[in-house]
Amino acid sequence: MSVERTLKKLVSGVILDLDGTLLNTDGTVSEILKVFLVKYGKQWDGREAPHIVGKTPTEAAAAVVEDYGLPLSTDEFLSQFYPMLSDQWRKIKAVPGANRLINHLRGHGVPMALASNSSRSNIEAKIFHHAGWKESFSAIVGGDEVKAGKPSPEIFLEAAKRLNMDPSSFLVIEDSIPGVTAGKAAGMAVVAVPSLAKQSHLYTSADEVINSLLDLQLEKWGLPAFQDRIEGTLPLEPWCIGGPVIKGFGRGSKVLGIPTANLSPEGYSAILSEHPAGVYFGWAGLSGRGVYKMVMSIGWNPFFNNAEKTIEPWLLHDFNEDFYGEELHLVVVGYIRPEATFSSLEALIAKIHEDRKIAERALELPQYLKYKDDPYLKSSLHQEN
Repeated sequence: MSVERTLKKLVSGVILDLDGTLLNTDGTVSEILKVFLVKYGKQWDGREAPHIVGKTPTEAAAAVVEDYGLPLSTDEFLSQFYPMLSDQWRKIKAVPGANRLINHLRGHGVPMALASNSSRSNIEAKIFHHAGWKESFSAIVGGDEVKAGKPSPEIFLEAAKRLNMDPSSFLVIEDSIPGVTAGKAAGMAVVAVPSLAKQSHLYTSADEVINSLLDLQLEKWGLPAFQDRIEGTLPLEPWCIGGPVIKGFGRGSKVLGIPTANLSPEGYSAILSEHPAGVYFGWAGLSGRGVYKMVMSIGWNPFFNNAEKTIEPWLLHDFNEDFYGEELHLVVVGYIRPEATFSSLEALIAKIHEDRKIAERALELPQYLKYKDDPYLKSSLHQEN
């Protein structure tokens, strides 16, 4: 299908939200809320996440105070909570794909603005630790620089005005429903990258809903396309995860005919919150056995509707026996596709086998093959020998 036929709308500039869209702020906020609420005998369980994402700091604080029945005013909550949060700003990581997007747009001279409900000083403090970000934006608009924050369109209209461009010539990228609402009210095209798990069906007013920034196709909007995918895969900054192999859901071998070597998600919630659901690949070191190619899914597996995000690696080797309890170390080097819903078990199985072929071929490329010698893969093996 030609690009012309799939073109959604021609745009010439991009306005980005910050928290949840470019920075994994939600994970940091959750970690600090856990600690904060313990002081009041409460336990953060994440139920407030929908009331917080995309809101102004005051609105988010009011939601937490009310939902947990805290003996504080909103202002008192903010005065105690914000210093704890600002201590962590330098540690907030960019979401996967954020640096790729910013560098790509800057390299192609696409005008960019940053528009967030956070105050201007908070925005500056957060992006200070990310090299090249501040210089990449021709305008930065904070929630304290307009009369009303999102879902009002004012922040986006102000960003367009500062860039001296027509609002309709912008693509907005947002993670929250208030942000999507604001972008559409400003007359802009909006791509939603929902930061809340299993909530994408609520983003009906967005022009497009994608799983993560890794899946963004800029050419749909008349912008320069990414050129960094290799044979159906996207190279990533490698990341590692490991632990003992546990019994999974009993469906890998039995239902799918695909024996996965599952890792427990316990203790990995921070890593799992950093990486979008989807299909990845890389190398697996299995204690006492060797290093093997692997393809893996992270996510909720919509076909089986998991209650929690899981890690399900498939080691691309025929083993004669189970190896539950053995130490498994993974080095993840690339991304294949977002998590998807399948109409039938057959369609799911066919797609998993297609993923296997893509991963097996890609791991022969020098770019990926070099990680087969990563010391992390062998670290578990030496302890056994």
